[in-house]
Amino acid sequence: MATTKELRVNRAIRNSEVFVIDENGEQKGVMRTSIALHMAEDAGLDLVEISPNANPPVCKIIDYGKYRYEMEKKNREAKKNQVVTKLKEVRMQVKVDVGDLNTKARFISEFLEEKNKVKVSVRFRGREMQHLEIGREVLSKVLARLDEIGCAYSLERQPLMEGRMMSMLLAPPKKK
Repeated sequence: MATTKELRVNRAIRNSEVFVIDENGEQKGVMRTSIALHMAEDAGLDLVEISPNANPPVCKIIDYGKYRYEMEKKNREAKKNQVVTKLKEVRMQVKVDVGDLNTKARFISEFLEEKNKVKVSVRFRGREMQHLEIGREVLSKVLARLDEIGCAYSLERQPLMEGRMMSMLLAPPKKK
C-alpha cells in the first residue's frame, strides 16, 4: 500500500478509468474517473487512489483526512514496535592481560544486555601477524570469560581476519 504522501486524491487522479470501491467496501467495478468523482462528491467524500500500480488503478471513496490519520497512526505504531540494534566494537591487542580481558568481557556483557551486537576485534602489529593462533586464543578466552560471567550470547560470525584485525561478531540471544 502506498504512503499517504504518494496518494492521488480527487482531480489529481490522472487515469481515464479506475476500479472503484465505495464507502461501504462494495466493489463497483471499472468506470470512468469522472463518474467515480461524481459518486464521491455526491457522498460528500473523496476519491482516493489506493493502489496506483494496479491495472486499472484501484480507487476508494472515503474521507481522505480520516484515512490519512489512520495510516499515520499505523506507521507510528509500527515504529514503536521496531527494535533498533546498534553495533558496538571492543578492540584489544594480542598481548592483553587478564585484568584487561576481564574488563573487556564485562563491557561486552553490558552491551549484549542492552540488546546491542558486539564486534570483538584483536589487532595484530608487526611480527604478531605470523602468530594468528594467539589471536584466536584471545577471542576464545573472551568467550570463556563471558560463559563464566553467565552472559547469554549467540556467536553470529566466527573469528575472521580482516586486514590486520581478527574479529568475531556476537549478538544478544534471540527471544523464543
